[in-house]
Amino acid sequence: MAAASSGLGYGSAAALVASGAQVTICSSDAGRAEAAAAALGHGTLSVVANLATPEGAEGFVRDAAEVMGGVDILVVNGPGPAPGTALETPASAYPAALDRSLLAVVRMCLAAVPGMREQGWGRIVAITSLGVRQPYPNLALSNIGRAGATGFLRTLSREIAADGVTVNSVQPGLHETDRVRTVYSDHDAREAVLATIPAHRLGDPADFGEIVAFLCSEQASYLTGAAIPVDGGAYQGLL
Repeated sequence: MAAASSGLGYGSAAALVASGAQVTICSSDAGRAEAAAAALGHGTLSVVANLATPEGAEGFVRDAAEVMGGVDILVVNGPGPAPGTALETPASAYPAALDRSLLAVVRMCLAAVPGMREQGWGRIVAITSLGVRQPYPNLALSNIGRAGATGFLRTLSREIAADGVTVNSVQPGLHETDRVRTVYSDHDAREAVLATIPAHRLGDPADFGEIVAFLCSEQASYLTGAAIPVDGGAYQGLL
């Protein structure tokens, strides 16, 4: 479980632990990783990984496989790139952003897939963003990088479905995380964003985690190539 010391990653790790899975989480900070693993309990392990780089992301999967004896389930998650509009963002900012939001995803998946195919069973679930379907203002690099990752995941899903390995992504809208609380700390700003969500509330990371855990289950064996918005109805498109 990548980037799981807090937020949606932690919620997903907690749901997997509750389902009986042996979980290894990572963070770029050893103290945060160890504290989160202790809080999750049930033998949860932790490793340190810099998911902002493709090499660090691949290393996380390799290290997790080493400490657990293999990886049956990979939940891809990671920090997004810096904000900015498409017109204001220089072309020189794109390589690092794509390393973080696209190539790190590719490297994690490619590191995990061979073992899954060999055993004839595996689950890959990527936490991306609702910005893939409905671009967020001032998040051009994230919208673009995560859209590319979604294309990779969809393509990969078709190539390995017959091997018993499913690949899906979950596209979160706004949830009650530390980052969102910080961004929308002002009451008026929070009310304005809630007005754009039909459910008129932020999502619960624990509930989000249950959706991730279902996609990782045996019962979800015929569900692959899906990109599922979890957003309280905020997405307005028909498809």
